[in-house]
Amino acid sequence: MRGTIEDCTVEGMSWNGAGIELLGGFEASYAGARIPLPVGARHLLAFLALHGDGVLRSTAAEQLWPDCTRCRAAANLRSALCQGRRVGSVTAIENVGERLRLTPSTRVDLHRAWTKAQQVLSGHSVLSAGSDDFVNDFCGELLPGWEEKWLLLERERWDQTRLHALESLAQQLRSEEHYLSAIQTALAAIEIDPIRETAHRIVVEVHMAEGNVASALKSYQHYRAFLQRELNVAPSPMMTRLVQNLMCT
Repeated sequence: MRGTIEDCTVEGMSWNGAGIELLGGFEASYAGARIPLPVGARHLLAFLALHGDGVLRSTAAEQLWPDCTRCRAAANLRSALCQGRRVGSVTAIENVGERLRLTPSTRVDLHRAWTKAQQVLSGHSVLSAGSDDFVNDFCGELLPGWEEKWLLLERERWDQTRLHALESLAQQLRSEEHYLSAIQTALAAIEIDPIRETAHRIVVEVHMAEGNVASALKSYQHYRAFLQRELNVAPSPMMTRLVQNLMCT
């Protein structure tokens, strides 16, 4: 996602403008009420939400309707723009020369989640803000079920960012001895990518910090068996060293 727009609304207060949700599924809303839109308008709004700086009209048409002729794609764009320019009673899409973009007042859940991820990854302590809200934002998949080619790279970028954010948050929670929250956050990362080792390693470290030797060893053995079954590989030396002394006792 380029040109991220920070969400400046106050948490817990109702939103009286247009909202676009991309995490967990698409939804357009106005003043908290869901606004049904045709497919073309939904795709255009989602596409623009992923390009905060805006895109050329020609680029939007080519990307959104790649199998159509240039003339047909341009006509489809005009139709989608007509149907999606306004969400409820407010304007959600504006023209800036030859570019289209969401209006600055349009709230996008991904922008908020992206800002939170950057806070976590920068090392900023978020424990006072409540880690559960951060985990909930990071657990949302970007437009699940959509198979459009223009979405594939953006989905991969979001998945990598949220994985690193969840792992960083779990490490922060472990350091502050919030062990239950640390394990739950690490498990959220594991659910996204069960093969990736970092979150499994955090789970083992938390069990060890709590003095739960058997649980630490069990978590390691489950992960080792999973890797062997799925990929015929072993955990990294870094992870194996964590439990080496436990296996020798």
